[in-house]
Amino acid sequence: MTTHSSLASVRATRERLAELGLTTKKYLGQHFLIDDGVVGKILRLAAIEQGDCIVEVGPGIGTLTEALLAQQVQLVAVELDTALHAGLLERFNALGLIGGDALAPTVIAQLQELRPVALVANLPYAVAATILLEYFQVLPSLQSATVMIQREVAERIAARPASKAYGAYTVKLGLLTDVVEQFKVHPQSFYPPPRVNSTVIRLERVRLFGEQIAHASMLAEAAFFQRRKTIRNSMQAYFLEQGLCKDSVDEGLSQASIHPQARGETLTTEDFLSLAQSIKASGL
Repeated sequence: MTTHSSLASVRATRERLAELGLTTKKYLGQHFLIDDGVVGKILRLAAIEQGDCIVEVGPGIGTLTEALLAQQVQLVAVELDTALHAGLLERFNALGLIGGDALAPTVIAQLQELRPVALVANLPYAVAATILLEYFQVLPSLQSATVMIQREVAERIAARPASKAYGAYTVKLGLLTDVVEQFKVHPQSFYPPPRVNSTVIRLERVRLFGEQIAHASMLAEAAFFQRRKTIRNSMQAYFLEQGLCKDSVDEGLSQASIHPQARGETLTTEDFLSLAQSIKASGL
């Protein structure tokens, strides 16, 4: 049987942490992957190619890092915990390491220069949703993401219109990406086991972030601003709060052939794109 990462076991993880004189830090959401079978499934789903520039956020002790580097890619890891830096650089000579918050402007600027084509990571769950949306918005080179995230976040990402999980975030990420495939991961695949369930999901880019996408994203926020109200009332309330002309809502809805009594959760990403074009044409 092929071993993808020598660190993907409880024993190896504990030994590596002991070597580094470290313990897991709950406030950083550190749960180390110990299931080599899951590592292999992530590699298969990521479908990376030799020479690709890949970004990994939250490499930890390097369990997934080791498996990625074995694919002969150009790997850059972003790690907030400075206590892990020395161990990563000592173990992986070919690793490019960026220290800091994955959402910090300085980190984003470095990634923009490196132009990664894929994000492959066991993301810190508290910021996973934000990282995914931000990276697809600000990194035009990024073509895919294969990431471990909390199952509820994966459900929001993959939700269909008119479902409970479907919301503004679903629309905003859906304007940029498609969900290709996903699989569930048991808590016992981590050390220590998290108190939540996990999912690995693969997203592929369908559009670059630009003015129309930004406008459609804003309208998604407006449509779900008051979720229980009609799209007309919710959007007008949002426009009023933001100091925008709420009179453009009725004209935009009419031109986009969207019934004003509909609710935001019934609209598709294409509907929001059409609405963005119509409202922009009405003078917003």
